[in-house]
Amino acid sequence: MNYDYLAKTSFNAGIYIRLSQEDRDKKYDTDSESVINQKEILKEYVEKNGYNLYKAYVDDGFTGTNFDRPAFKEMIEDIKNKKINMVVVKDLSRLGRDHVMTGYYIETFFPENRIRFISLVENYDSMKNQSSNDSSMFIIAFNDYYSKQNSLKIRNVLDSKRREGKFIGSSPCYGYKRDPDDKGHLIPDENTSKYVKMIFEWRAEGVKISDIATRLTDMGVKTPSAYKNLQKSSRLKNNDKWTISSIKKILQNKIYTGDMVQHCQTNINYKSKKKITLDENFWITVEGTHEPLISKDLFMLVEKMRKSHDRSAKSINNRKRRLLEGLVFCKECGNRIGITYRKNHDYWSMNCNRYAREPRRRFCTPHFFPYEYFEEQFINNIQICLKDLFSKLNIKELNEEIIKLTNNKSTDLEIRKAELEKEKEKLSLAIQVLYQDRLSGSISVDTFRNLSEPYEKKIKDISNKLLDVETEILKRKHNSTKIPDYTQNIKKLLNLKKPTKDLLKSLIHKIEVDDNRVVTIIFKNQFLPDYSYQYIDENLNRNPYGRKGKPKNK
Repeated sequence: MNYDYLAKTSFNAGIYIRLSQEDRDKKYDTDSESVINQKEILKEYVEKNGYNLYKAYVDDGFTGTNFDRPAFKEMIEDIKNKKINMVVVKDLSRLGRDHVMTGYYIETFFPENRIRFISLVENYDSMKNQSSNDSSMFIIAFNDYYSKQNSLKIRNVLDSKRREGKFIGSSPCYGYKRDPDDKGHLIPDENTSKYVKMIFEWRAEGVKISDIATRLTDMGVKTPSAYKNLQKSSRLKNNDKWTISSIKKILQNKIYTGDMVQHCQTNINYKSKKKITLDENFWITVEGTHEPLISKDLFMLVEKMRKSHDRSAKSINNRKRRLLEGLVFCKECGNRIGITYRKNHDYWSMNCNRYAREPRRRFCTPHFFPYEYFEEQFINNIQICLKDLFSKLNIKELNEEIIKLTNNKSTDLEIRKAELEKEKEKLSLAIQVLYQDRLSGSISVDTFRNLSEPYEKKIKDISNKLLDVETEILKRKHNSTKIPDYTQNIKKLLNLKKPTKDLLKSLIHKIEVDDNRVVTIIFKNQFLPDYSYQYIDENLNRNPYGRKGKPKNK
């Protein structure tokens, strides 16, 4: 076939280079897999063929089993923005090892975006009809298979080392460091082991966990994440301050008794980074593998104290819940505002949970209220709000408005359903074409199976999504018949002196309280606007009703 037209076409090439963490640690005879050598090979090819090199996209230390890679994402954006019209890789495994997604980019995404894709080792060129292209799907499937087998081998090796009592984690827990003479053996870290001992001793003496955290912070002791120089994240805004969770993590870690405890978590599979916590039955524990920082008796004492506290907390939680419990939130930090019985003063109070856990740390500010007064003002204000709403709105129009909003959401779901059905039909047609080729003898049975498998998996995924969408559509249709119940619930609330908890939950999404004591009621349905009012401190008796709440005759 004549490909002279390709020589007349101007190509802006993006060369894509990927090196996984495993590849980075290998020793190569030719170093052809290294980033530098991949770049030299690809640049030489682009220059030799007279293409314009736009950019080199490099993902160094990223797996090929998924496409969550920064340079790859950047390349995709440049393709969408028409900055490049050619992608060149050293071999197909550099693009990816997941055969479904790699096949998608080669067979669908690149052609739809008019991208010429070239892989040097396999002699693959998407704009040339050549026999070497036909084997690409087999190579992609093999690359995926290789990753799976390699993952299984690595897991088996790691499990073997775990059973030998060797530490195979990326970084030892706080208080230990790797033995320079044996990387799988832990020795006490002279900088941090003393603080681990302090934590256990303080807790055994009855010091509260929050007070332990405060002591360590006041002493200027670096937190585990700060000591390891971990990058601060949104979840570690107070990286320089010890937290209750970090203390609990240390107190519950059996490794400080000299026993190696591993395999507590694992990845879902070789393609996913998501970890799941395993049942204790799957943990791998080897006793006496390293020097203990605390005795087993001390660990057991602290563990019994924890379990005793958990039972005590459970018995408190089994008490009768207050009307607004679970509905009130702190506007500043987003945590719930807890409702607590104060035994010494015999009354119920409210406070921000984040502040109450560690008041001295000032992670938030107190949102403190005598609960009974707060509840009374809330009931008065919500009734005022709803009476005002009903005086302005026609109930029939109100129900019609809710139905309209519900139908709009249902329309969006119907559009999504149509899109999925169209995509499913397209994939089914592709399989039919392959089947016709098999019947005509153009491809073998094995080739048909290999080529159709990615399509079948996609169809299965789409069918599952369709089921979810169809289920949601049916739910909305069913709920639309119950919409008048919402306004009926509002009427019930207006007619009751004190509403039930279930009634409030059917109407209210949450109640927010800010630092200035402004209370905002956020309703579940969009047609009801947020309603705010100022909590009034009436300076009444601190304990008007006592533990049992407001008497019935009041």
